[in-house]
Amino acid sequence: MIGPMITFVGMAHPWMCDTNAHVNVRHYMGFFDDASFQLLSAIAGDSDTDFGWADVRCEIAYRREITAGTPLTIHSHITRVGRTSLAYAHRLVGSVDKELRAEAETVSVRFDLALRKATAIDAAARKRAEALLIQLA
Repeated sequence: MIGPMITFVGMAHPWMCDTNAHVNVRHYMGFFDDASFQLLSAIAGDSDTDFGWADVRCEIAYRREITAGTPLTIHSHITRVGRTSLAYAHRLVGSVDKELRAEAETVSVRFDLALRKATAIDAAARKRAEALLIQLA
């Protein structure tokens, strides 16, 4: 196990804020989606163009508001490796204060882009996913 990887580093911009002066919930999904692409690309490898990933579930817990100017980091890890799917967790924290702002739990299915259906995770990708596996009690 190599532990969580950093999958996103960014900034909360003023244009992301709503009438409550904090980042609107629509932008959290964008942060987590960018993090997912980083994580899943690291697992799939560079030369994989016949397969992709399809998210089938995502649950977000908002822990503390984010205001404009807050630098942000997402740490991600795998929580389960199945035959065709991965479950993974993202933790969005303030880059400076390390305060937890939000968490997301996602399940993605390995997807055959030609057949448009789930397919088994290949051995090399499985090995890379297992290196990021952290099971919490």
